Amino acid sequence: MLTALRLENIALAESLELSFAEGFSVFTGETGAGKSLLLDALDALTGGAQGSQGGRLLRAGASRGRIEASFSLTPPVAAWLEAQELEVDDDELLLSRDWRLQDGRLSSRHRLNGIALGRAQVQDLRPLLIDLTVQGQTQQLARPGQQRRWLDRCAGEEGLAIFDGARRAFRRWREAAAALQQAREQEQDRQRDRERQEQLLQDLEAADLQDPHERERLQGEQDRAAHGVRLQEGLAVLSGRLVDGADGAPSALDHLAACGHELQQMAQLDGGLAPCLEELLDAQAGLETLVRSLERYGAALESDPASLAAVQERLANLRALERRHGLTLAGLIALRDRLRLELEPGGAAAGLARLQQAEAEARAERDRCQGLLSDQRRRSAITLEEQLMEALRPMGLANVRFAVAVEPGDPSEDGADAVAFLFSANPGQPLAPLAEVASGGEMSRFLLALKTCLAAADPHVTLLFDEIDSGVSGRVSGTMARLLRRLAASRQVFCVTHQPLVAAAADHHFRVSKSVEDGITRSQVSPLRDTRAREAELAELAGGDSGEAREFAASLLGRRVA
Repeated sequence: MLTALRLENIALAESLELSFAEGFSVFTGETGAGKSLLLDALDALTGGAQGSQGGRLLRAGASRGRIEASFSLTPPVAAWLEAQELEVDDDELLLSRDWRLQDGRLSSRHRLNGIALGRAQVQDLRPLLIDLTVQGQTQQLARPGQQRRWLDRCAGEEGLAIFDGARRAFRRWREAAAALQQAREQEQDRQRDRERQEQLLQDLEAADLQDPHERERLQGEQDRAAHGVRLQEGLAVLSGRLVDGADGAPSALDHLAACGHELQQMAQLDGGLAPCLEELLDAQAGLETLVRSLERYGAALESDPASLAAVQERLANLRALERRHGLTLAGLIALRDRLRLELEPGGAAAGLARLQQAEAEARAERDRCQGLLSDQRRRSAITLEEQLMEALRPMGLANVRFAVAVEPGDPSEDGADAVAFLFSANPGQPLAPLAEVASGGEMSRFLLALKTCLAAADPHVTLLFDEIDSGVSGRVSGTMARLLRRLAASRQVFCVTHQPLVAAAADHHFRVSKSVEDGITRSQVSPLRDTRAREAELAELAGGDSGEAREFAASLLGRRVA
C-alpha cells in the first residue's frame, strides 16, 4: 500500500507532501491543475516511461528535483528484497528518485531505504508495488508478451507452478543444446585437424613419455656424469680419511676403535662410563654405515652405463618438445593420453552420442512442460473470456465479443504460445486485435474490466487509473464507479477522474488546484475531509456550483453512505 508521496520541484509542485490510506482515493480538479502529475510521478519513480522525460518533470528554473514514496511492506516485496540481498529495518519501504541538473546535463538516481538501486532493479520491483492504467493504453497492449503475461496471471498459484516448470525445462534444454552444438563444432574442427592430430600423437608416442619428472631425473644424472672425475676424487679423499688413513696417520675408524678399547677399560673401573661407551659404539657403527654407502655410490659411478652424451641428447629432445607445444612434460603426457582416446575408433563419436541423447531427452521434457503450459493457458483463456464479458456488458458494451487466441509459437522461456486479445464491439464486425480496433472509450472500459478480473492474482499491488472514465456516459461511469469501489474492497485504488459518479464512490477525495503568485504557477493538493467540501467539488464536476448541481452532489454522497 502507498502510504505517502512527497514531491520537490516536480512540474508545478514546488513542495508537496501527501498521506494516503487504504481503500479508494480519487483526484479531481480543473484541467491543467496537475491531477495526472501525481500518477506521472509514481510512474517515473518506479522506472516507467515518464522517468525518461526527467527534463519535463523537473520544475522550470530548478536544478534539483525529488520524488519519494513510502510503501508498506508486503510478502512479495519482502521476498524480492531477500532475493536481492537487501535488508529493510522496519515494515516501510522508502523509494526515492533524485534529479540533478548540472552544466546542462540532467542525471538521476534511485534509492531504496537509502541504498542505491539500478534501473533494472527498479523496473523489476515496480509490478510488486503499482499497476498503472491510463486512458487509451494501446502502447501497453502492444508491448511484446504483455497479453500473454496478463493471461498467465489468471491461472493463480497452480498456473505459476506450471509456468516455472516450463521455464526451468526450457533452460535445461537450452544448456543441453548449447553443449551439443559446441561438441558438434569441436568435432568438425577435429575432423579438419585429424591428420595434424594423428601426426602429433605419433610424435608423442615416439618420444616414449612415461615419467612427468623425467627431465629432473635426467638433469641429476647429467650432473653426476659431468662431474664424475671430481666425485671420484672426493670419494678417494673420504676413503683415505675414514678407512685407510692419510700420510701414514691412522684412519677415523682406527681412531674410533682405539678410543673404544680405551673407554671399555675405563668402564670396567667406573660403571658410570657405560653410557659413554654405548654412544661411542653407536658412532663407530654409524661411521661404518657411511663408509658402506660411499662404497655403493662409488660402485655406481664406476658401473653407470649411460654416457653423458646420451643423457644430454635426451634432455635436449625433451626441452625441444616442451617448447614446441608450450606444455610441460606432464602436460605433454596428458595431451598424448587425450589424443589416444579421441583418435581411437568411436572415441569422439561416443561422447557426441551421449550429448545428442541428453539434448533429445531435455527437448522432450521441454515440449512436455510447454504442452502443459499451453493447456493451462487455454483453460485460463476460457475463464478470462467469461469474466471479461460479464464485466464489459454492464458498461454499455452489450454487443461486445471478446476472445483470447492461443496459437503455437516458437519455444522460449515463456512457453511456445502466441497470445492475442481479439475484440469486436458491434454485431457483424469480425474479431480483430484489440489494440487495432478498440476506440479510446472501449479501451478504457476493457482495461478496467481486465484489471478487475486480474485483481485476485495481485492483492498486494496498488492500482492507479488515469482518466480511464473519460468520454463515457453517466450510466457507464456509474458502472465503472461500482467496479472501482469493488476493487478497492481488497486493495488500494487511485483514480484521476472528471466524473462525479466516480468521485462520489471514493473513500478519500483530493482536490488538485493551481495558483499564480508573482508570475509563478504552483499546484496544490487538498484532501476534502468534510461533506460540504466534497459536495462543492462534485457540484463543480457536475456542471457548476448551482443549486441543482449541489442537490445532485448531495444525492450522490447520500447514496454512497446509504
